[in-house]
Amino acid sequence: MATVNGKVVTHDVVIVVYDGVQLLDVAGPLDVFDRAAAEGGAGYRVRLASLGGRPVVTSAEAQLGVSADLARIRKPPDTLMVAGGRGYAAAAADRELVRHVRRLAGGSRRTGSVCTGAFVLAAAGLLDGRRATTHWAFCSELAVCHPAVSVEPDAFFVRDGTVVTSAGVTAGIDLSLALLEDDFGPELARAVAKFLVVFMQRPGGQSQFSTWMRREPLRGALSELVDNIDSDPSGDRSVPALAALMGMSRRHFSRLFTQQVGTSPGAYVERARVAAARALLESSADGVDAIAGRCGFGTVETMRRAFVRETGVSPAAYRDRFRRG
Repeated sequence: MATVNGKVVTHDVVIVVYDGVQLLDVAGPLDVFDRAAAEGGAGYRVRLASLGGRPVVTSAEAQLGVSADLARIRKPPDTLMVAGGRGYAAAAADRELVRHVRRLAGGSRRTGSVCTGAFVLAAAGLLDGRRATTHWAFCSELAVCHPAVSVEPDAFFVRDGTVVTSAGVTAGIDLSLALLEDDFGPELARAVAKFLVVFMQRPGGQSQFSTWMRREPLRGALSELVDNIDSDPSGDRSVPALAALMGMSRRHFSRLFTQQVGTSPGAYVERARVAAARALLESSADGVDAIAGRCGFGTVETMRRAFVRETGVSPAAYRDRFRRG
């Protein structure tokens, strides 16, 4: 057991679960803290808590045993974590669950969430005025539903004061390693990461794992144009060329496009080109220079810069991680 100045140190961790929770959102942090105890004697007492102390059924339909009734925990834990999963919306709408999360967070040293567990923290008002993240596929929803939250869609985890939120699923491991490092130092966290065969700190951001998020279907004059950009981003997609195709002035076209699509023409074209390049890097044997030309970037350096802006990693690094076969 870990000691400080001869005294035993035990960190009390409560992970809030509910029906529809993602199993790995729970198992990832559990394994980090369990291995820390086995590897270096780190003192963690980890409990799973649900309303009523009832077992929960995960999104994979596995029953998960629970050791504590959320409503009956009187002493706030050192660390309060809320797991995510398909049942996040119902959990965030459960006033009793949210009330107890808010109550315990008020006395905890730190509060965190894994994946869509961020929606429960947001419902409790714990993310208002803070930076936060969640799974890339739900970042837009979090930003729309909770405009007081500053959502950072590319981060694996975000610290803001005593609140820490993480991206989807396996990012709960990244978060737990960071908490372990805070508690017992980098050497133990590094040893646990090696044993679990994971990065101590993953390169890039979660954007490299996201898919091209298609816009809602457009209506009107821009619909066909945007479909053409998506299907063939390699042509002349400059503002003058696009405005000419629409028979509009450059200024009017740019204003209309931004208003209806939600981003500028240049930003949209760049993202469409990066999406095309990602698909080719995953499936094609072509060189990076050839892919840059096929996707309309012109030069490898132009593609590299756009790729890093969009995904946080270089085209070569992306291919190394995601190429099929």
